[in-house]
This record gives sequence, C-alpha cells and structure tokens, in this order.
Amino acid sequence: MNILGVIPARYASSRFPGKPLHPIAGKPLIQHVVERCRRAGALADVVVATDDERIREVAARFCRVEMTSPGHASGTDRVAEVVGRVGCEAAVNIQGDEPLIRPEVIDAVAGALRDSPMSTAATLLTRPDDYDNPNVVKVVVSAAGRALYFSRRTIPYVRDAVHRSGAEQVAAFPFLKHVGIYGYRRETLARLVQCPVSPLEEAERLEQLRALEQGVAIAVVRVEYDGVGVDVPEDVARVERLLEGS
Repeated sequence: MNILGVIPARYASSRFPGKPLHPIAGKPLIQHVVERCRRAGALADVVVATDDERIREVAARFCRVEMTSPGHASGTDRVAEVVGRVGCEAAVNIQGDEPLIRPEVIDAVAGALRDSPMSTAATLLTRPDDYDNPNVVKVVVSAAGRALYFSRRTIPYVRDAVHRSGAEQVAAFPFLKHVGIYGYRRETLARLVQCPVSPLEEAERLEQLRALEQGVAIAVVRVEYDGVGVDVPEDVARVERLLEGS
C-alpha cells in the first residue's frame, strides 16, 4: 500500500505563534518531526501541509511541501486536500508538534490500514494526574481491536473503584490513553471531510467521533509511547532534555 505521511503545520497558534519554526536543539521543530517520520519504513513519502509561506520557505529545505487553503477548520481537512491531489492509497496524519514521535508508532498505525479503513493508537494510562484530565482523551476498544468510543471523560466508569484514590482507580482497570495520530484510506478520508460535524464530535470536541457516528471502523493499535508535544514555549526546554537522551 502506497502510504503518505502528512504533517499539517500552521503558523497561527494562540498559545505559541510560529511554533513549527521554533528552534529546538538547533533545528526548527517541524524538522525534528519530519526526520522521525522518515525513519518509518511504512511511509512512501513525507509531506508538510501548510498555508503559510514562512513555514513553506523553511520546510522546503528538508522536505516536500504542499500549500493548502487557509480556510481549513482542522488539520484533517488540510491532509485531505493534499491526499486529494497526490497519488497515494492512504495517509497517516502526524502531529506537527511532536518531535519525539517514534517511527514504530507511525508504522503500526500505517500497518493497521491493511485491514481497516481508519486507524489510530493508544497507550496504557498510568499517571493518576491523567485520570480526570479532560485534555487526556481516553478510548475504549472492542475485543477485535476497534474503537468503541473516545471521550474526555474517564471511560469506562469503574463503579467499585469510584471512592478510591486516583492511583488506586488507575490500577483498577487498564485504561487506554489516546495517542493523536491517524491513518486513513484515501476514500475514507474523502468521505469524512464531506460529512457535517456530528453531534458527539460537537459535544466532546473530538474529530474522531465523526468517523464512529458515520459507522467507520477505527483500528486502535496498542503502543508504548506517551506523546510528548510542544504546546507552549515552556515545553521547549523539557523536549530538548528528552532529545538529548533519545
């Protein structure tokens, strides 16, 4: 299967303007992501998708760049525009602010597209601080490895552990933390971006719920990777320390 790795990148960010170009350990953030993606054996090519000339100018030095419409509501729409004009059978949408993304995670998500129209990843939730954190998305998965539901709430509700400490609640069930990387077959992506925002998607502010409401099966691969993203300038020093040890 011819699979394209697409990294959406936008300059405007309320918490960190110009984030893709911010230097981390001597390189722009987006370059670290591109280099990690190139180590994934499942990707035929890697593309940065952006609507900003500043990002295009820098990224073109080390990667293929596709300019996209500035009117897109999400990174998924940006990926869909690129896939719509590039000859590929499928695409993996890789977050542009995760310079520590592991190539084996990308390969696992890409590999799941052989048997599923859409794929993503999850890891075991182990930190009590993540248990009730609405910014940490949880997912429940069927015995067949397909997503049943994603939520900002902690799911499932473990009734017998509700009055225990956070650490005891985390230990009471193998909760899964969603890792924000997506694989799509070409036709699945084209279909989803034509669908309106779904009620569950609107309620939880989670795009992947649109796919579930449309009846799209999402394969969830289990990985040992707890995403480390750059959300605010204060994250840069922490990521640089982690890069030194990787």
